[in-house]
Amino acid sequence: MKTDVILLRFGEIMLKGRNRARFENQMIQQIKRVLRPLPRAELLKESHGRMYVQLNGEDYEEAAVALGKVFGLSSFSPTVKAASELSALQNAVLQEMERQPAKPGTFKVSVRRVNKEFPYDTYEMHRLLGGHVLEHYPEIRVDVHDPEVELFVEIRNHESFVYSQKRPGPGGFPLGSNGKAMLMLSGGIDSPVAGWYAMKRGLRIEAVHFHSYPYTSERAKQKVVDLTRALADYAGSIHLHLVPFTEIQTRLKESCRDNLIITLMRRAMFRITEQIAHKRDALAIVTGESLGQVASQTLANMNVIGRAATLPVLRPLVMMDKQEIIPVAEQINTFNLSILPYEDCCTLFVPDSPSTNPSLKVVERQEQWMDWLPEAIREAVEKTELVLIKPDDKTDEDRLF
Repeated sequence: MKTDVILLRFGEIMLKGRNRARFENQMIQQIKRVLRPLPRAELLKESHGRMYVQLNGEDYEEAAVALGKVFGLSSFSPTVKAASELSALQNAVLQEMERQPAKPGTFKVSVRRVNKEFPYDTYEMHRLLGGHVLEHYPEIRVDVHDPEVELFVEIRNHESFVYSQKRPGPGGFPLGSNGKAMLMLSGGIDSPVAGWYAMKRGLRIEAVHFHSYPYTSERAKQKVVDLTRALADYAGSIHLHLVPFTEIQTRLKESCRDNLIITLMRRAMFRITEQIAHKRDALAIVTGESLGQVASQTLANMNVIGRAATLPVLRPLVMMDKQEIIPVAEQINTFNLSILPYEDCCTLFVPDSPSTNPSLKVVERQEQWMDWLPEAIREAVEKTELVLIKPDDKTDEDRLF
């Protein structure tokens, strides 16, 4: 579609009262970031708060794909911008009709009159604009109940907007508006989706991945880097913490009951993630856990494992099943990466019959016997590698030490 103006609509940030200006500023930063590859595009703000993008010749579809990755944006529309005058609005509704991919049989006009000083009321504008369309398209008719095309007209102080399409955005809150959290990122389907939902609710995330070299390969680590890169497409960049976990896993295998290995391993992971969170000023831990999906995700296990952390543990997918999670993974381009057949440290050393109903007292007593565990956790945190992942950046230039 050929257009030069995209009208933007925000969702829940409009309800934020005194914090609205802060949320809007964060939205503006994110929109400018995603539009950076389109240097001629400008983000503009109308006097009563409506924002729009002036493309100035940039491609609409490319801009639309970019805007579809801005959290807090509920929808947007390719729009005809016109002066707030009757003749200009009549010309604008004709332009919008001409942009339809197929000639409609029915239409309606829906007017929103924000400028109350406009000389015609809403009822008159329906008649004046609808009649103007019928003069130029006598073969079509008005259908106010189920039209093939609905022409939306927003009449504002100096500029008005006419559009007929609404393209959904991701919604939610602007990225970072609700703080920072650590995402426990495995190589599976669920945790990247959990990270996407966390970002949608306004959290800036840093990812924590546990690897067990040589039991897990460099390809498995690269898979997680690529998953982080897919999420970074929505955030601009994401820090990835790569935690060496081999020693802890092997010593757990040697020193504890087989049926408790998964529970104890996950508790160690939570403690490591929490220590990294304190260093990075994060206030929560995000996981991809889904209730009852595997042995470690029974309610009893989630209770015992979650008590290892003092920070809030956020589980966006806890009430979702795989049939609900997979379409989101496909939408955010992580599914094909997640199903690559590379090992994950969470699948190593899995006993034949892991406990699904562990006792917190028994688990804590087992940990007390493992006097080596606190030092092993401290060393794992110290040896964690930090990498800054950016979208479409295949280099290691941003590796930090």
